[in-house]
Amino acid sequence: MNRRTTINDVALAAGVSVATVSKAINGRYGVSPETLARVMSVVAELGYESSLVATSMRRRSTHVIGVLVAEFEPFALQLLRGVSDALDNTDYDVLAYAGSVSAGEHAGWERRSLSKLGGTLIDGAILVTPTSTATHASVPTVAVDPHVGGHEATTVSVANVDGARAATAHLLSLGHRRVAHLRGRTDLESAREREQGYRDALDAAGIPFDPSLVAEGGYRTADSTEGAHAILDLPDTPTAVFAANDLSAIEMIRVATERGLRVPADLSVVGFDDILDAASHTPQLTTVRQPLPEMGTAAVRMLLDILHGDDPDPVRMPTTLIVRESTAPPRR
Repeated sequence: MNRRTTINDVALAAGVSVATVSKAINGRYGVSPETLARVMSVVAELGYESSLVATSMRRRSTHVIGVLVAEFEPFALQLLRGVSDALDNTDYDVLAYAGSVSAGEHAGWERRSLSKLGGTLIDGAILVTPTSTATHASVPTVAVDPHVGGHEATTVSVANVDGARAATAHLLSLGHRRVAHLRGRTDLESAREREQGYRDALDAAGIPFDPSLVAEGGYRTADSTEGAHAILDLPDTPTAVFAANDLSAIEMIRVATERGLRVPADLSVVGFDDILDAASHTPQLTTVRQPLPEMGTAAVRMLLDILHGDDPDPVRMPTTLIVRESTAPPRR
């Protein structure tokens, strides 16, 4: 295994002292232009990177933004794309970190993660769907799609109620009257808001809410399987399903197909998120698009504002209904 290049290696190759290398890479005075060029050439050639911890101790800053997630799932990955784009042409790097989550310890992962990274490896953090924003972090934080309302941290979210209302209204406009809801995790504020939008659309159409049409789901495929079966096991099978996220919607379609139903001929399905798989799925998924890359970009801008001493307001972004192939009028 090749050992890591050290500052001593750079000094030896450039024919200068370690102190001169340190001055050169940290932009301090006392290094001639010729020496600076020689040192930086060796740095590039050897691939030297100074320790983030050592840099933070010297500068009290690493110029690294942390993006902390419970796991690397499609929602988080598309947010990361927006984060990366927003940091182009800045002097900040991004560190993506999957939090310390094990069985029975999901709650509080962001606090455990920030205790490891905050103040030494990162200047600030973007928390993706945190279980709590009351982290008492040593660095500024921005929360994207937090689990709970009444946020203490600066937040980025979307108009979940409006999006869910539009999704359900779309199904109702096609003529569906028994519309089921495969809901998200009940600890997520966004999931609760999406269920509220579903109920609001039913109420606006004069259709009484039927709790038997609501089944438990999640944001992982495996979490939604049982709920999908429960919906299709109902004595009077629904003709349409609004799922709280795309992974649940795609699992709903898989279960329906496995049971001999055709989507959308026998069952219409709408999701929420517009992850990349939504457009490539067969059939292509009708869904509510939340602007995931743009949410990542907004979170970066807010965090940089905080780092520069500003106090940005929370951001709530609009959603858009994207009609594709998984919805159609009911056959009965």
